[in-house]
Amino acid sequence: MDSIKLRTNIKGLNGSINIPGDKSISHRSIMLGAIAEGKTIVDNFLLGEDCLSTISCFQKLGVKITQDKDHVEIEGVGFEGLREPDVVLDTGNSGTTTRLMVGLLSGIPIHTCVIGDESIAKRPMKRVTAPLRQMGAKIDGREDGNFTPLSIRGGELQGIEYVSPVASAQVKSSILLAGLNAKGTTSVTEPHKSRDHTERMLRAYGCEVEEEGLTVKVKGGQKLKGTIIQVPGDISSAAFFLVAGAIVPNSRITLKNVGMNPTRTGIIDVLIKMGARLEIENERVENNEPIADLTIQTSELRGIEIAGDLIPRLIDEIPVIALLATQAEGNTIIKDAEELKVKETNRIDTVVGELSKLGASIEPTDDGMIISGEKKQLTGGQVHSHGDHRIGMMLAVAACIAGDDVTLEDYASIKVSYPSFFEHLDLLIKEG
Repeated sequence: MDSIKLRTNIKGLNGSINIPGDKSISHRSIMLGAIAEGKTIVDNFLLGEDCLSTISCFQKLGVKITQDKDHVEIEGVGFEGLREPDVVLDTGNSGTTTRLMVGLLSGIPIHTCVIGDESIAKRPMKRVTAPLRQMGAKIDGREDGNFTPLSIRGGELQGIEYVSPVASAQVKSSILLAGLNAKGTTSVTEPHKSRDHTERMLRAYGCEVEEEGLTVKVKGGQKLKGTIIQVPGDISSAAFFLVAGAIVPNSRITLKNVGMNPTRTGIIDVLIKMGARLEIENERVENNEPIADLTIQTSELRGIEIAGDLIPRLIDEIPVIALLATQAEGNTIIKDAEELKVKETNRIDTVVGELSKLGASIEPTDDGMIISGEKKQLTGGQVHSHGDHRIGMMLAVAACIAGDDVTLEDYASIKVSYPSFFEHLDLLIKEG
């Protein structure tokens, strides 16, 4: 198991960095580019292991994809051009690749087998396989299709009106991608609005998408046209440096070209409610996605309650928000976040366990956690990412305000979404 001694007791973080490309948008650019007609060009593609898994899977499906660092070109073949692979499609650690690709493949008359790593093997798939079966998909897997490996014998699908019990962009997107190749109209209604990158990108590829309240609809049989995608910086990655800038003394950090999709900016709302000194500048729109530059400074913070409609807009940021709350005045309560239990790890238990090792006052609840903000320096210790990239990065930021040595086990998991994380952290420490 790989370990690293983290930088601790940091006196300041200063400077400017460009956040790597958005993971959700990078995944979707490959998938939609593959089923589009003509060439798609993608710039600022995220070079994380998850997104590289998506490229690999679609190359095995017969799509020509060339890559030069973060510049990617896709020769789209349309739905009808995808070919039956002669090997298993390995999605690695990527839940997005797994769930979205199963939907996309369900309506294509080929046989595929999808598998991932040990983490993926534990993540529930029936949330997508059940509605896809309602559309006529033939999917088999462990425990009646609830876990990988999954076997998909694609064929004719029928559009459905699906009411989802969870607000999940992966569930919604999987069904919508299947709906593109189904008869009639497919609709998905959610209890809360989840991130809408699929809807926005479908429009960029020339597809008609209808939205009414919490319902999204697509008509089957639409043809997508290749396009040019400029991927904005990932706000989920930016969140770690937004929190670092707010809690490390004597800090001022500017993060450039960050995606500001309103279904993803819950972290911004939380920072503002907690009293963070945050500036939003140079706002603009590219490929239907809003973008801005963010500057964060060391801040006096106060505890708040985080719940309800806000949760789907910051579900991936909750680990680092929990760290943020340790440096606030008063308690922070996070609830309605049961979805944390089915991420790369059970993030409720993992966050509580690992931050407690560093002296934080934090306790789990059935659907979240309660953090006692004591505004005190954390202690040292040996911590573990549990193979979860967001836990690993959260702990690296926590070490910045620790007074003693901190060793992180399994730090390589961070490469899943932010390969240059430690390089960027070191740059800001040097500037500080």
